[in-house]
Order: sequence, then structure tokens, then C-alpha cells
Amino acid sequence: MAIKIKVCGMKHPDNIVGVTALAVDYIGFIFYEKSKRFVGDANQDYIKGLKGIIKVGVFVNANLTEVHRKIEEFDLDAVQLHGDESPQFCAELKQCTPVTVIKAFGIDPHFDWSVLDAYVGVIDYFLFDTKSNSHGGTGLQFDWSLLHQYKLDCPYFLSGGLNADNIKDALQANDPRLYALDLNSKFEVEPGLKDINLLAHSINSIKK
Repeated sequence: MAIKIKVCGMKHPDNIVGVTALAVDYIGFIFYEKSKRFVGDANQDYIKGLKGIIKVGVFVNANLTEVHRKIEEFDLDAVQLHGDESPQFCAELKQCTPVTVIKAFGIDPHFDWSVLDAYVGVIDYFLFDTKSNSHGGTGLQFDWSLLHQYKLDCPYFLSGGLNADNIKDALQANDPRLYALDLNSKFEVEPGLKDINLLAHSINSIKK
């Protein structure tokens, strides 16, 4: 199966047009107010009207009511939970909405991989990012050799410091559970504004 591509942290309509014209499968919008890529509500109607691409809302420790409200307001297809959301929270979300659920975890050498076990069956994908206090968007790569400790069958998104140079290294791992690459800060002119030409070049190399 061909690797999927997610571009996260989008904000500006013109930039979104450029990204959706590429061979991108998922587009991410951050609803965490402390993020430099916080999308806000200004472009709600525009985002709601996007077709032909899977729209992902990224949340950090939001309550269930808030997540459900954003799903409805922006017509989201998937939710990425990037905080300390419990397996019970994920299960309740799955029960009340048909969206795809992606649960993110920050990885470092001290990460306890056994915590993932309880999420199997209540989420659709994991996302492995570089551990940080900012909940993603650091532009830093974690040690991918740590993924050898991941023993579950659940597919995952790989995030954290992916750039035009190291993408092929990620693919050379040949892990059948690697479902998608999550591209963000290393493809930006500024937070929330993507370099379309750089993205196009890198995506073409991935899809070859």
C-alpha cells in the first residue's frame, strides 16, 4: 500500500488551495489555542467546504463537547488527539461520532510503550511525534530506532522533524505499519504557511 501524506498546521485559504492541489491525503487544522498554527474560526466556512481530502482536527486535552462541536462546525473527517486523552475518552468519542480517531504520543528514550495497549480497539491510528511540552510542531526528529520497541499491529503516522532530506530514511525502514508521514514545520515559510514548491518536490519523491 502506498504511503499516505498528511500536511498539518494549515491556516490560510490560498495556502490550503496550494496544498490540496498536491497528492496529499490528509490536511490538518490545529484547534489548540496555544499553538502558533491555531486555525481559529475565521475560515470555518471555507474549511467546511473542502472536498476530496481528509480533514483532520488536532486537539490537545479538549473536552468531548468541544471536540464534537468542531467536528460539526468544520465537517471534520478525523480527529487527532495530541494531549493526555485517556482510552475511555477515545472510546466515548468513537461512540458519539463516526470520525477516524488518531491518538498521538510524544516519543523519547524513556517512553513506556505498554501504555499503548489500552488504546487498541478505541482508536484507528497512532501518531508518533517527538516528545515536547508544546505538543508537536517542534521541527525536531526523535530517534526512529525506538520504533523497534513498538510491538502492536495498529498502523501509525510518523511525525516530528520530517524534512526533504530524511523522508526517504523513514521509508527505508520498510515497516508495514507505517501508514502515513505527517509533514509540518520543516516545510514552512512561517508557522502555518507552507512552502508549496518544497512540498511538491518532496511529495513527488515519496510517491515514486
